[in-house]
Amino acid sequence: MKKVEAIIKPFKLDDVREALSAAGITGMTAIEVKGFGRQKGHTELYRGAEYVVDFLPKVKIELILADDQVESCINAITTAARTGKIGDGKIFVADVQRVVRIRTGEEDESAI
Repeated sequence: MKKVEAIIKPFKLDDVREALSAAGITGMTAIEVKGFGRQKGHTELYRGAEYVVDFLPKVKIELILADDQVESCINAITTAARTGKIGDGKIFVADVQRVVRIRTGEEDESAI
């Protein structure tokens, strides 16, 4: 099993959700986060004062998948989230040792 975490632009969330659904991937967690990478924020003007916005709004998506679903998940996310501009985001994949469904006690892939 793998955990896939993707950081994407907020306005791409619906596109990514639909792409994952079309790829047969159900169930995900989406969290509003703030951060920056190479783009390092930008300068804005508010009431005549200039200030730097270091942390930009992003959405973090988390999914736990069977190993055979990972490539289709990555392809769906990259296709749906790509704008071609800086700040499109990143995808991280990590191993998952154990999953337990609290309601039934099912474990591992049957609990996903």
